[in-house]
Amino acid sequence: MMEVPRVGHSVSSPTSPCEDMIKNLSLDAIQLCGREGNKSLDSGIAEMEELPVPQNIKISNITCDSFKICWDTDSRSKERITHYFIDLNKKENKNANKFKHKDVPTKLVAKAVPLPMTVRGHWFLSPRTEYTVAVQTASKQGDGDYAVSEWSEINEFCTADYSTVHLTQLMEKAEVIAGRMLRFSVFYRNQNKEYFDHAREDQNNKMLPSVKDNSGSHGSPISGKLEGVFFSCNTEFNTGKPPQDSPYGRYRFQLPAETLFSPKTNLYFADFYCMYTAYHYVILVVAPKGSPGDEFCKQRLPALDIGDNRFMTCSENEDGQLVFHHAQDLNLEVIYTDPVDLSLGTVAEISGHQLMSMSTVNAKKDPSCKTCNISVGR
Repeated sequence: MMEVPRVGHSVSSPTSPCEDMIKNLSLDAIQLCGREGNKSLDSGIAEMEELPVPQNIKISNITCDSFKICWDTDSRSKERITHYFIDLNKKENKNANKFKHKDVPTKLVAKAVPLPMTVRGHWFLSPRTEYTVAVQTASKQGDGDYAVSEWSEINEFCTADYSTVHLTQLMEKAEVIAGRMLRFSVFYRNQNKEYFDHAREDQNNKMLPSVKDNSGSHGSPISGKLEGVFFSCNTEFNTGKPPQDSPYGRYRFQLPAETLFSPKTNLYFADFYCMYTAYHYVILVVAPKGSPGDEFCKQRLPALDIGDNRFMTCSENEDGQLVFHHAQDLNLEVIYTDPVDLSLGTVAEISGHQLMSMSTVNAKKDPSCKTCNISVGR
């Protein structure tokens, strides 16, 4: 058994929106240990049959890095209970790589406080992750040992996605490195020839929205949920035109920027990430006002002013024409939430290379990057 240094009351994330809730929980220590075998094998723990086993455990108020827990217990023994042991483990994935290191279970030792209490910690809770939890009641003895109850039944729960508070923190970090704004005039999408043939022949000449993959931040609320069509808008600073290379295919559909992005659309910030390289990516969502995609984003993503933000803008010039700009130092991935008809643009083969190594399909975010991570689960 290895004991992590004491954390006392300093257990809440400085970036958490519910700072006051952590007052319910005081962690004496965090111990990394297994729960298998006889409890008498735990160093410094003795048995005391009279201590009640927690019953009817309830998990509530689940966020990406916290949850509330309560249970029923025998009121006759409440005065003797000084601590709770909470055994928290990531739920085992049967399809996980068998060569990967197993997640170390976490035992939280908390002073007995009125229930429900809040458990929070980005160092042991990650967003969108299934966990199992079990509880013991304990009584600290004069010699420092603990008398404990039997373990409760095991309960399961899943942590939540990033909230708009967390996404705003990500957005603010992305703004720091966005760089100057460059002019652009078209959105473009690269795919293989078969993709466009299929759109023409089987989808009524339309590119249909598909569910976003799991690339980017693990806590992103759009992964596996939001449907859309991916576009790019980045240009080469020396030509002002889209690059001729692409990771996604040798055929490119492009259309005028005002076809997708205008005062008739809303713009949302969705994610900021990198893939173990110096390149950083921002995901933006463009949704026609009042569309299903727009309603989805309104509830989950920070909205951006289309004419005044650090990532991608649409504004009118003196002649009343729309002009568009994108951040120079970020790779922008733009999701448009409605179908797009191929008749609105053109499809042509690019002259450059297909750079497969630059693809972000299901790309995992670098959890160690200080530029694009925040102090909650990755």
